[in-house]
Amino acid sequence: MAPSGALLHARPARTLVFNIDMDWTHLHLLLNHFPTIGMVTGLGLLLVSLAGSNDLKRASLLIFFGISLLTIPIYISGNIAHRSICNFPPMTPEAATCMAPGIPDAAIKAHESAAVWGFLFMEVLGAFSWLGLWQFRRISRLPGWNLGVILLLSLVTFAVMVRVSNIGGQIRHPEIADPRHPEAMVTMARDLGRWVVGTKWVWPTCETLHFVGLSLMFGVAALADLRMLGMLKRVSYSALHRLLPWSILGFGINVITGMLFFIGAPEQYTDNVVFKWKIVLMMITGMNVLYFTLFDEVWTIGPGDDAPFTAKAVAATALALVVGVLYCGRMLPFIGNAF
Repeated sequence: MAPSGALLHARPARTLVFNIDMDWTHLHLLLNHFPTIGMVTGLGLLLVSLAGSNDLKRASLLIFFGISLLTIPIYISGNIAHRSICNFPPMTPEAATCMAPGIPDAAIKAHESAAVWGFLFMEVLGAFSWLGLWQFRRISRLPGWNLGVILLLSLVTFAVMVRVSNIGGQIRHPEIADPRHPEAMVTMARDLGRWVVGTKWVWPTCETLHFVGLSLMFGVAALADLRMLGMLKRVSYSALHRLLPWSILGFGINVITGMLFFIGAPEQYTDNVVFKWKIVLMMITGMNVLYFTLFDEVWTIGPGDDAPFTAKAVAATALALVVGVLYCGRMLPFIGNAF
């Protein structure tokens, strides 16, 4: 028997090559159950918290916000998995028919269409959940209207995500496959994509809104970060914190318009390594926001006070992440050769 070292050297070199597309396909398979499982956990905590526990309410809102962030790479990696499983050449339109043996094309497209609704509801739920966390910080409670909206959205989102998961399971499990997918369900995502690309005013409008969102997100975040780094010292952090919803609004505008771009022309992005780095940086940026919302140490910073080292480190990291997101977005046509 050959020693293990000999076996390692005998393996083909291609097994050691980093394949980012394959990694993102694996990422989809790894993460695609998390929204449904997370919704069960978050919804369960929220229902139990109705007995009066604010700690459980905050925990449920944190779970919902985390899942909404996680849904972004899950949706994008689903398109990459689609192209991988159907073995499409680069830049092939996503509407092409999958000819892979044993893969039901109708189930793939129905899953994609259902995922659009799942993505939309999940992001709206995440936005209201962050707003709830912000209100806990500002007024130490969750207003009744926001609690009602979150409860309703969580119930609807859970039902939508269960449907998305069930249709997705039919792609590889013929024993549960339903060949009677309505035509409207199969083509909805592609119809939306054609509307984005084919209607003259939609893409330019989304571009305009995308830059507005960037300005809101980066402008407000920069103010808070620069305060942590020692500038604007006459302003307390709690005063700047009132502006954070505008930053989250900008983030939300960018997520929605960015996904419309992606739905309209996914083949321009799925083979673009710069786009994938942009998504990774955007995810970390979204998690970075939680530090300034949840942790207590920044709330002790009054006018003239110096921020602790941890706050300065997080602020510097946040600035670098936002610049990285902006850089990757601007370099899409040049480094990624997507356009």
